[in-house]
Amino acid sequence: MADLVIGLFGPTASGKSDVAAAVAGLIPADVVSADAMQVYDGLPILTNRSPHPERLVGIWPLTHEASVGEYAPLAHAAVDEIIAAGRTPLVAGGTGLYFRAALAELELPAAPTSGDRERWSALYDKGASEAHARLRELDPAAAERVHPNDRRRVVRALELAAAGGSLIPGEERLFGGDWRHPTLVVGLEVPKAELERRIVERTHRMFDAGVEVEVRAALAGELSPTARKVIGLDEVASLPRDEATEALVVRTRRYAAYQRKWMRRLEGVVMVAADRPPEETAAEIVTLARARERLPRP
Repeated sequence: MADLVIGLFGPTASGKSDVAAAVAGLIPADVVSADAMQVYDGLPILTNRSPHPERLVGIWPLTHEASVGEYAPLAHAAVDEIIAAGRTPLVAGGTGLYFRAALAELELPAAPTSGDRERWSALYDKGASEAHARLRELDPAAAERVHPNDRRRVVRALELAAAGGSLIPGEERLFGGDWRHPTLVVGLEVPKAELERRIVERTHRMFDAGVEVEVRAALAGELSPTARKVIGLDEVASLPRDEATEALVVRTRRYAAYQRKWMRRLEGVVMVAADRPPEETAAEIVTLARARERLPRP
C-alpha cells in the first residue's frame, strides 16, 4: 500500500471538512485535524467543529495551554497509525503552523519560560521602538525581518532570542522542506466574494445554533491563555447579537485573508477549486492522489 499522505489546506469557510469527508468516502482515508482551536473541547460551535469524524479534535479542556510542540507528536503518531492500518492519512486544517508540524519534522521552538512572555510584553507596551531595539541587540536577523509594530512577533522573537533561539530559522522551514512521508499538498481555492458570503452565512448559523450560551458556559470556568485566543470569544461575550455578528464576520474575513496568503506560500501546493459541491472537489483530489501514488480503488 502506498504511504501517500494528503494535506488539505484552505481558509476558514472554504469547506475543508466537507471536502475531507467526501475524500474519505472515495478512498480508505482517515482525517487528522490541524486546527489550533479545534483541539479544545467546550467550544464546538465557536470553533466550527466538523460534524464528520476527525482525529485530534476536542482533545484538551479549555484550561489546557495548547502548543504546537505538544500537538506535533500526536499528529505524527496518528498519521503513522493510519498508514500502518493500510489507509490514507488526510491532514486537514487552516492553522498553518499546525498543518506543517503535522506533516514535517520541524525544529519547534521551546515554550517560553514562565514569566518571559509577560516580561517582554511589558517591555513592548512601554515602547515598541525600545522593544525592537532590544531585539536588534539579541537577534539582528529577526529584527530585520519583523516590523516594530508587529507586537506578537516582536515579543515572540524576544522570547526565542533570550532562550538562545531565533524566529528566523523556523520561518524559513515553515513553508517548505522535507515531508515525513510522500505528501500531496492541496490548497482549496474559493473566490473572495464567495468565501465572504460563506463566512457571513456560517456566522449567522453559529448564533442560531446557540453560540452565545456556549461562550457564557465556557467563560464561567477557567480558560488558558491559548484558549482565550479563539476568534470571536470576546465579541460574542461582550456585544449585543447584531454587533457581535458583524464583529465576528470582520475578524473572520481578516483571518481568511491571512490564511489565503499563507496557503500560496506553501511549497508544492496544488490549488483546487472549491466553489462547487464538495464531492466534485474531492473527486479531483483523489484523481491527483491516484496519479501521484496510484492509490487503490475501494
